[in-house]
Amino acid sequence: MNFTLTPAAEKFIRRMLRFSAGGGGFRLAVTAGGCSGLAAEFDVEAAPRAGDVAVEKDGITFYLPAESRLLLEGVTIDFAETPMQSGFVFHDPKAQNCGCKSGESVLPESVIVAFGH
Repeated sequence: MNFTLTPAAEKFIRRMLRFSAGGGGFRLAVTAGGCSGLAAEFDVEAAPRAGDVAVEKDGITFYLPAESRLLLEGVTIDFAETPMQSGFVFHDPKAQNCGCKSGESVLPESVIVAFGH
């Protein structure tokens, strides 16, 4: 797997793992979010779910479904906290400009905030 964690993302994930009883790995389910880029759900789980692959990255075990493995290729995962929101931010160099009617576009350096459950 070729994805990168920023220090902020690594710190958040390690904190989640440390405070979750019985957690064996960090499950990150990433989906394509159309014009908004990538969206994600995450949780700490004792074992991978059916179809997940355990991936070791920077000493952290990730449980990644097939779609997540494809979408995370080449992506840098960051974590941002602001007074209004907090969540993962995905920097995807493969992102394309969007042709949405709203006039918004996703730039190659797009940052997409996604929240866990």
